[in-house]
Amino acid sequence: MIRCRSPPSLLLRMLSLCTSRPNPNPRLHLSTKSTSHNLQSFHLVTSPCKMSQTMSVSRCFTASTDPIPISSKPGLEPETGDPDPTPLVVVSFYKFADLPDHAGFRKPLKKLCEELRVSGGIILAQEGINGSICGTRVAVESVLAFIQNDDRLKGLRQIESPVSPEEEALHHGHTSSSPLAAGEDAPFRWDHVRVKLKKEIVSLGMPTVSPIEKVGKYVKPGEWNALISDPDTVVIDVRNNYETRIGKFKGAVDPLTTAFREFPSWVDDQFKLDAIAGKQSKLEIKDSNEITNEEAETSKENMPKRVAMYCTGGIRCEKASSFLLSKGFKEVYHLEGGILKYLEEVQKTDSLWEGECFVFDKRVSVEHGLAQGTLKLCYGCKQPVSDADMEAPEWEYGVTCPHCFSSKSVEEKERARARQRQFETWGIIGGPDKGRRPASSTPVDNEKRNNSQLSRSV
Repeated sequence: MIRCRSPPSLLLRMLSLCTSRPNPNPRLHLSTKSTSHNLQSFHLVTSPCKMSQTMSVSRCFTASTDPIPISSKPGLEPETGDPDPTPLVVVSFYKFADLPDHAGFRKPLKKLCEELRVSGGIILAQEGINGSICGTRVAVESVLAFIQNDDRLKGLRQIESPVSPEEEALHHGHTSSSPLAAGEDAPFRWDHVRVKLKKEIVSLGMPTVSPIEKVGKYVKPGEWNALISDPDTVVIDVRNNYETRIGKFKGAVDPLTTAFREFPSWVDDQFKLDAIAGKQSKLEIKDSNEITNEEAETSKENMPKRVAMYCTGGIRCEKASSFLLSKGFKEVYHLEGGILKYLEEVQKTDSLWEGECFVFDKRVSVEHGLAQGTLKLCYGCKQPVSDADMEAPEWEYGVTCPHCFSSKSVEEKERARARQRQFETWGIIGGPDKGRRPASSTPVDNEKRNNSQLSRSV
């Protein structure tokens, strides 16, 4: 991970943005203006001190190697009289696409995010792109435009969430309990962006399942209630158990999986697909005149008439719908935009959603209108915890909670305590010198190190 070093003027600006706010964990003592419509030229100013700085990155999403000049004012909105010139947004996005050359996208995309002070995480794979990023609106829109400069990635599925002024201060600045890093309640570390290469943008463990080839029918949030209220519809939550226990749609089936990779096995067990496949193979052996209607119906007796699935942002149920279609399910639907789009568009008075929705950033959970939820995160297991959980005897900040206490060994708890002490002392796990090569004080030390390296190589 690259830690961007800020100029002194930026540091002073960030410190000035910090607001006095109570410790969120009381138990811890302590316009981007493009010069052309095809995005071949941007003019960005990367310093908040109005010093013009121009960078050039190669066109990573096309076959061309011509440089793209990029310039902007990340963190500065056009002067429109808005009293808050630098609002932050969190945007989650994905798209399934055929990207055999995805590895070549990583470096230019990461570099652009760093230049624009955009934080978060992006996954690139042969099947497409998946990410969630945070920054000023100008900067985030610049990154999204840059990605969609490749024709295969046009039409990203996006969900935008607002960021509160308090979270903005934490995102930009340094708190008393975190002197070197952004506050723990910021959506993402302000100086961190991860662009990873993986086999799948969402891990099902079945490369043959491809939403590019076939996918279920999308259902708009406004039409979702009518679909799942139909008694012939089986509603399935394809998220994991730590997500479903804090909220789900009324009447939904909870597979109680701990990872998305377990979903295919759950489907086989739940609907007895192995037994159905065995019956079908036997029926194929028989003469067609000997097959009775009763036998044909029996082979499909466990298949529901209609399946409707949902997940956080839509990506998992899009892949799950492709899997169900490959298994012979006929009517497969999924919520377009996922729970987040539903909570954004459907009024609470009309909603069939119960509880809060877990999100994969430091907001932990959101409610209707995508407002900040009430839950915190156990940094020992990354699961959501309530106020009641934090009153339990198994709760130890940064170490364990009632959901992971019994599964952690004594050694694991001690390592978690050590990490927590580092964070409380330095504001960063590993200390302020993490990732730096220790400087040798004398030529003798250099000679010893070289000899040691030589002996190991031999």
